[in-house]
Amino acid sequence: MDTFFSLKESVLSYLDRSGALLQLAEDCKPFNNPQQSEAVYRFCISVNPSDVIELDPVLGDCVLHDPLKATTIFQSVIFLSIKTLCLIEKIQTESQVNVILKFTHLPPFPEYTLDLSEFPRGYGLMRPVAMEGLVIAMTRVTKYSRGARFLCSEEDCPCSTGFRHVRVHTPGATESVTVRSDFRCLLCSSPLKEDVKFRVLGDKQLVELIHIRALDALKAHTPTALRYQSVPMFLRDELCNSMRIGHVYRVLGIPTHVHQWPGVTWSVEANSVQPWEPEYPSTISANFQALLTATAFSPWGFSAIVANSFGSAVVPPGMYNTLKLGLLLSLIQGRESNPDSHQCLDLLALTADTLIVDRLMMYSLGLAGRGVRHPANGEMFAYLSRDEHGAGTANIHAGSALLATGGVCLLGDLGHYRKDKMDALQSALEGRTVSLIIPGKKYGEDADEQISFDVECNFWALADFTAPSKKTPRTDTVVLGSTDMGSIPAQLAETFGLVIRCREADGEQALLAQTVHTLRQAVQPEEPLYPSCIQFTTQDYQELMACAQGIQTELSPGAERMIHGYYMASRRVRTGSGHGAKVSVTSVKLMGISSRYPSQRSISL
Repeated sequence: MDTFFSLKESVLSYLDRSGALLQLAEDCKPFNNPQQSEAVYRFCISVNPSDVIELDPVLGDCVLHDPLKATTIFQSVIFLSIKTLCLIEKIQTESQVNVILKFTHLPPFPEYTLDLSEFPRGYGLMRPVAMEGLVIAMTRVTKYSRGARFLCSEEDCPCSTGFRHVRVHTPGATESVTVRSDFRCLLCSSPLKEDVKFRVLGDKQLVELIHIRALDALKAHTPTALRYQSVPMFLRDELCNSMRIGHVYRVLGIPTHVHQWPGVTWSVEANSVQPWEPEYPSTISANFQALLTATAFSPWGFSAIVANSFGSAVVPPGMYNTLKLGLLLSLIQGRESNPDSHQCLDLLALTADTLIVDRLMMYSLGLAGRGVRHPANGEMFAYLSRDEHGAGTANIHAGSALLATGGVCLLGDLGHYRKDKMDALQSALEGRTVSLIIPGKKYGEDADEQISFDVECNFWALADFTAPSKKTPRTDTVVLGSTDMGSIPAQLAETFGLVIRCREADGEQALLAQTVHTLRQAVQPEEPLYPSCIQFTTQDYQELMACAQGIQTELSPGAERMIHGYYMASRRVRTGSGHGAKVSVTSVKLMGISSRYPSQRSISL
């Protein structure tokens, strides 16, 4: 008992030092409305574990390792403070106080970090942990019982009136734990009945998190024995709608075991949510440092050599240089923290050798901070399923494009896509948003609901321009804007920011070079294929991309004049009489952004 009173004194001292008592007085003012009566008074208390441990190590240990007990202590102190200071006149019992401890941070030790890829998860104390994860699915916001008032059915019992039996939600509790019909009075053991008019409802939302490394499996790399499982997480009240599908967050939460007969579900009750992004290197390798120094005299030498050597594991140096430069520029645009990430650089490659170009894109996808290879028969944006965790609503799952937020979504050969898929892709590229309709009748709602999602990734695609087109005959023209698209609709091709015609595959010389390259790689996999060329590793390129994404670039006056002139000429061509070339609206917009805001566009280099 002495220890309990000592902890209460420490809590009161902490509330006073941190300014929480003053905030408590402000939070109590809305509850003094004479026309309003509450069964439960909810208070969110910000708790800094470092300050608590410095004040009272025993209390700090309780907060970090037994938060339910700590909540009970804070509840008692806050109730006494309210009664002593006369902050709420209508409050009667301590059970009416619902305290939520909001942690500012947790100690930076492994014991307080949860890796979402670690299994199995055993039973233990429900204590707060920090975790990072990617949101792959979420439900709509629904209601839950935050608190309820119960009265004794025996009229002579003192508990038949007042607020002696008030139940509030605790982490890990299901709806039946808070509200059901078989509760008994603590005084006379008579059945309790709920006073429905005093039930307090709150908002809840269920999201599914998965470890960020799970996306490596979606890049279609070499299969491994690793398997990843998503973790259900509950967001309640003010945390609802604080997460977005496809984004990565750092969450402080309390792991719980939800008992739903006949099984037990492991889930997390979120305590705080913050956007999170992995740390990227800010320096480049010694090889690139030396190259940068050697080409300092030339404004284009560094970029030309980097593109020339890029992808030498797939194609010989010097082939597909224009495509490789476009892929590198698109990779630089693809970080989520980039303030201009909504200005994406989508790329369409037209080629007669789709196999080699697809391999080159697959290799480049490995350099993306987040890359997803989309299967032609999969869901590209979002799809619905019925929730399996008791929320009773629709579960919205992320498709490939949403999973690739801030990165690259590789579509592959567009010739393998159905017309409805290409129409959906065209709509998304034009508006950069997609909509999903949730049928109300199917998921327990009165009306249908439409939800929109921003598309914040770069799309890479390829097409065979030698494939026959159903609408236009094939030509050999090389005029800008009038190249053959094969079987791909011209309207779809125009929505890509870059459309690159790969001519390297034409001719016997290119075919011979690619054949020799493939055979030498198969026969001598350990030997350098091109000893005379500068050798850059995949890690070198990864560091270069990460470093380039954080650089604020500027155009020289000459480069700015050139892009602005090309932009104005392209507008005149498009709005001309219809003779000659036709430049897509997306390309004109891309050049317009570069010419108006040169210092903000890394793609303008």
